[in-house]
Amino acid sequence: MKEKPTAQSGPIRDARTLGTPKMLILGLQHMFAMFGATVLVPILVQSYGLPLSTQTTLFFAGFGTLFFHFCTKLKVPAFLGSSFAFLGGFAAMANLDSGMYAAMEPGEKLQYACGGIMIAGLLYVVLAAIIRVVGVHRVMHFLPPVVTGPIIILIGLNLAPSAVANASTCWWLALVSMAIIVVANIWGKGMIKIIPILLGVVGGYVVAVVTGQVDFSGLAGASLVGGENPVLGLQPFLTNFSGSVAKFDLTAILVMAPIAIASMMEHIGDMSAISATVGENFIEDPGLHRTLMGDGVATALAGFFGGPANTTYGENTGVLVLSQVHDPRVIRLAALYAMLLSFSPAFAYLVNTIPAAIIGGVSFILYGMISAIGVRNVVENRVDFTNSRNLIIAAVILVCGLGFTDGLSFQVGSATITLTALAVAAIAGIVLNAILPGNDFHFGKSEKGDDMASLGKY
Repeated sequence: MKEKPTAQSGPIRDARTLGTPKMLILGLQHMFAMFGATVLVPILVQSYGLPLSTQTTLFFAGFGTLFFHFCTKLKVPAFLGSSFAFLGGFAAMANLDSGMYAAMEPGEKLQYACGGIMIAGLLYVVLAAIIRVVGVHRVMHFLPPVVTGPIIILIGLNLAPSAVANASTCWWLALVSMAIIVVANIWGKGMIKIIPILLGVVGGYVVAVVTGQVDFSGLAGASLVGGENPVLGLQPFLTNFSGSVAKFDLTAILVMAPIAIASMMEHIGDMSAISATVGENFIEDPGLHRTLMGDGVATALAGFFGGPANTTYGENTGVLVLSQVHDPRVIRLAALYAMLLSFSPAFAYLVNTIPAAIIGGVSFILYGMISAIGVRNVVENRVDFTNSRNLIIAAVILVCGLGFTDGLSFQVGSATITLTALAVAAIAGIVLNAILPGNDFHFGKSEKGDDMASLGKY
């Protein structure tokens, strides 16, 4: 009789040898790993004033993951959750108050934001095609850490005021959530260390319930699955795909699409990390062009139907390390769980009852970590700031990102185009890097440094 492999005898690449019950549990473990961060994105976007659906987010996280696996020949054990990188774009869209956006309803603003996300996803496809033709090293020469690092720093800094605003609604509750995240992330072991954001939200929520700060009055009208609730029911949820279809405007595209620069670096870094974890070079086989294609099309589909951008999740890479089960099938099980959960009105209702102070406390850690990841990107790739060229590029990016508080507006014919601060910074950084001599970045020189923008990893 053939002996079943164990974690102690080495990584397990075919989870079917463990039996169906263990496979199902492993899939649940991956779902819990991605869950906190994925659900947090629509909660945060709702706090900006845009009605991004939790159910739609979960559905396209699961569907996008399955599509990604199809594109990568079922080889790469990666989960695609909601991207934090685009939070700054959602916040900027919510604050747009000029031209056609002056009297626009939040739901319609969200549609235009999602149109920008769809274009961002298609930029992945363009980059995938270029990499297929000329190779990843030539492409990365134009997106070195001296450009991507400061852009990632700005994403976190620009969101900081919203974290303070939410936390100030109840500081002690915000501090409870922050404390749980810190304890879990620093002193936690095993799975606890991998899911600090989820624990921070759940722990803070339990405290809020005990102290009477959560209103459950509408829960009785929300069924566990399906139902007739006009907002949360199964049939209206499916119908919502047509009601929230993306709309397109150049201003919204210029707000959201440049963020793809940071998120594409995140993708490349995560592919390097997963390859190192599993012991297979996924950048070569199935190829970075395939992984980018899968991520980009999944993001474009999510955006078209009113969902946020997707990204490969570092949390699930952590589960691969913890479990020593490297079979992509268990990731696909987690994707199916996410899609099933997206059809629960009761779950969506509970998510919407999370107090703003908890969101603020979690955001305190999350937004700061996004900026810190940008700093880590620069440090681990040993960007030389004694070099005037690098200093100038970083300086211009930071000043543009923090200085253009109201964006940059200009006329193109009869249309008013607005570039957000982050878009101005990204464009300025890329242009300066292209025209100034002395670019000495070589992708692949530092294995640690190439894992450089994992915004879904904490």
